[in-house]
Amino acid sequence: MVSLDEPERNREFAESLGAQLVLLSDPTGLNAAAYGVAAPGGKYAKRWTYYIDREGVIRAVDRDVNVETAGQDIARTLEELGFPHREP
Repeated sequence: MVSLDEPERNREFAESLGAQLVLLSDPTGLNAAAYGVAAPGGKYAKRWTYYIDREGVIRAVDRDVNVETAGQDIARTLEELGFPHREP
């Protein structure tokens, strides 16, 4: 995940959720702009999901993320794209 928030705010957010994933900070918005996800005004990033393989190739982009089903949608897309499955 990438957020336009400062690193400390992202750390607090991740801890509040008990998240065990990497939450990167992009407070300048340069990366959001490069990936085309900077919302108008550059105050936040659009909720897009990029599927990037180990070689750095973007295999798919979901520009219509539903926050209520995102986890299941991501798992299904990873399977459809043939990404390896890892047990927790």
